[in-house]
Amino acid sequence: MKPLITASSSSPSSLLRKAPLPPYLFPSLAFILFVAVLYGENLCMFGQQLQPTRPLSRAEKECNEALPFAIGKEEEGCDIFGGRWVRDESTRPHYLESQCPYIQPQLTCQAHGRPDKEYQLWRWQPHGCSLPSFNATLMLETLRGKRMMFIGDSLNRGQFVSMVCLLQTVIPEGAKSMETFGSLTVFTAKDYNATIEFYWAPFLLESNSDNAIVHRVSDRMVRKGSINKHGKHWRGVDIIVFNTYLWWMTGMKMKVLRGSFDDEVKDFVELPTEDAYRMAMKSMVRWAQKNMDPKKTRVFFVTMSPLHTKSIEWGGAPGGNCYNETTMIEDPNYWGPDCSKSIMRVIGEVLGKTEVPVTLLNITQLSSYRKDAHTSIHKKQWHPPTPEQLANPVSYADCVHWCLPGLQDTWNELLFTKLFHP
Repeated sequence: MKPLITASSSSPSSLLRKAPLPPYLFPSLAFILFVAVLYGENLCMFGQQLQPTRPLSRAEKECNEALPFAIGKEEEGCDIFGGRWVRDESTRPHYLESQCPYIQPQLTCQAHGRPDKEYQLWRWQPHGCSLPSFNATLMLETLRGKRMMFIGDSLNRGQFVSMVCLLQTVIPEGAKSMETFGSLTVFTAKDYNATIEFYWAPFLLESNSDNAIVHRVSDRMVRKGSINKHGKHWRGVDIIVFNTYLWWMTGMKMKVLRGSFDDEVKDFVELPTEDAYRMAMKSMVRWAQKNMDPKKTRVFFVTMSPLHTKSIEWGGAPGGNCYNETTMIEDPNYWGPDCSKSIMRVIGEVLGKTEVPVTLLNITQLSSYRKDAHTSIHKKQWHPPTPEQLANPVSYADCVHWCLPGLQDTWNELLFTKLFHP
């Protein structure tokens, strides 16, 4: 078993290089080679047409050097989700908290008093291969004239904000904007005619928690067969990134409405969490099959973001959680509570049977090690802590969400890799 953590920042190089083109061929073939080398057959899924009359972008002019995709040593490639965390001060963090004005105050840990920055300095190193460096310019070129949408809960919103922060570093002031329209938040890269969007739908199905602001409902309920209530807002998107998990974890059975939320008397049944979750996953797959063109679009699903609410689960003292944790879990076999395993089985069951091409981003175990990366008490609080809470910070530490910059930037590196190298 390879060690989980190492202090070395070196890694095997998997850089594939292309010899420079002769100068006389460069103007006519630059864009074609850029497409062939960097995108390969994946370009067809975006439905792009070659437009040699458009001025070449900076990324296109760099076509003589191929993107270093994750290349495995084994015949069938490399599992980029299996690996270890490597401390890397040379490339981390990708951006500074103060440099990205789009981070929500619930995720700005440095601004809210976190004294250490160690959680920002870790790079995910798969066994047997290396992830490509995130290339913001290339990503924006891929998104030119397109829409990318993250759909789900606040954890998916965190990944959306991370993606915005990664991209906005190369966009000039005045050429970018962020607007919110109810459940939809839209970041626009004007020069690229591209949008990166987030849509609030914590269950994907219609629910009594659909209000983007007022959604803290303890008695949660979803409506069966209702994905089109939200899905009508997703049509026409080129790259979709789904997630749904946290809001299903009530510790009880899930109420599934058979009628309408407008009915005075609600007709519902109670299902085991796994069965209700399976119903939502199947609805997502059916919606994608009906509304997405696999030759032009990509669909991703992000697995569960782990919680670190019980330190006893990783061998810590009883009664603790992620509060004051500044190191990660070193046991490479650590997985977390059993409930996450049952949900993972449902995800594997549903996506394993579908004919719809859905790319799985398995962030669960690599994130399970990172008890150090949560916002904990270093965030804007919805309500000021009481004197009792201040005396016991464990009682109000947020061990669900993640500081930015941080772990969720790695999720987007994995997304970036899978986008170009399925």
